[in-house]
Amino acid sequence: MSRPAGPRRRPLPAAAAPSIPGLRQTRLACGLTVVAWPIPGLATAAVALAAPVGSRHEAEAEHGLAHLYEHMLFKGTATRSARAIAEAIEDVGGDLNAWTSREATMLHARVLREHVPLAIEILADLVTAARFDEGDLALERGVVLSEIGDARDSPEDVAFDLAQSEAFPGQPLGRPILGTAESVAAIGTRELLAWRTRHWGMDGAFLVVAGACDPHALPEICDRHFARAAPSPPRAAPAPARFVAAHAHERRRTEQQVSVLAFEAPGLGAPQRRAASLFAAAVGGGMSSRLFQEIREVRGLAYAVDASHTMHADAGLLLLHAATRPADAADVVARMRGIAEEATRNLTAAELARACAQARASLLMSLEGCAGAADWAARSMLAHGRVIAPAEALAELEAVRLEEVREAGAAMLSRARVLATVGPRAIPQRLVA
Repeated sequence: MSRPAGPRRRPLPAAAAPSIPGLRQTRLACGLTVVAWPIPGLATAAVALAAPVGSRHEAEAEHGLAHLYEHMLFKGTATRSARAIAEAIEDVGGDLNAWTSREATMLHARVLREHVPLAIEILADLVTAARFDEGDLALERGVVLSEIGDARDSPEDVAFDLAQSEAFPGQPLGRPILGTAESVAAIGTRELLAWRTRHWGMDGAFLVVAGACDPHALPEICDRHFARAAPSPPRAAPAPARFVAAHAHERRRTEQQVSVLAFEAPGLGAPQRRAASLFAAAVGGGMSSRLFQEIREVRGLAYAVDASHTMHADAGLLLLHAATRPADAADVVARMRGIAEEATRNLTAAELARACAQARASLLMSLEGCAGAADWAARSMLAHGRVIAPAEALAELEAVRLEEVREAGAAMLSRARVLATVGPRAIPQRLVA
């Protein structure tokens, strides 16, 4: 494959370099961005290869294809069988895995320092030379169907998927990532190869190595192994998300009724995202939160109750969730909403400080290992196009004012909502309107 003349690597301008000591960012001629984050004192490294393509990029007839494609990357390449892939990484004590989300796919490995080149070679082999054999696909469909069945057996998973699908109806963002038994059965190797052609060039993809690594050697290693990557296709941005109010129930014979209240919330690109996340944490982010204390500790109405803020590129959801006795479900849903609405008026400085402390500790604890650092860097690149320095993220958290958090909560709760429930009893809409 021909390549443009000139230098094969283009370091980013100094002004764009992230403010993390030792971090080095290089863009290869194939379009792949290599991020090296050396962390002193470690003997291991995490290698993460992330691409900005997920289930949100699927057409309706391709439902579940992004996730199935990720599975098929591990079923064999031009030079390695599925067994050889597993043995190559585990012979040196490493591990290899992957995940697919609505907006990204990530392959990741963990190895000793001396085996970082091997991990890069294997990841490059998977994404540039996967063979997509019909026999392998027939077997892997069965694996994915088992995964779909496992998710369907979990009322919690079903309730969250139902909330997502009702919030974004008729949109890829609303469809379950795994697909359905029917949609996965309809996907063949032709569709997988077409997906690769449309979505899997290296432009916009990132390879992060965090931990014990040589940042000066990595670009050359990556350049060598990704040289055969196909030219990157033009990627069309997905249609903007459209939130729609809804009231949905899936009847099941279960001991617990799972309820999810979902409100439109800021996405990854919104300036209010920090305030919205802190509001969710203060309302239902831990054992000291208002939801946990009032609904579980004071009233004993639920074993599991919490709030969270999930974000996509241009949209988000504030989620209030509880698993209760069916007879208590309507009462608990009404109380969850009432508790959250009260917090928009009287959330205290102490509650905000606690939420900030939890967020700060969660971030710093995750970064104490190379896997967490690689994940942070890759997610930062996918969301913002650069690695956000932890100090920058913490400073943003500390700068959020109490009034901003209350206002973010009020804005979310004032909008139309989705109620998704799974269990024996439907909740009348009038009880939670």
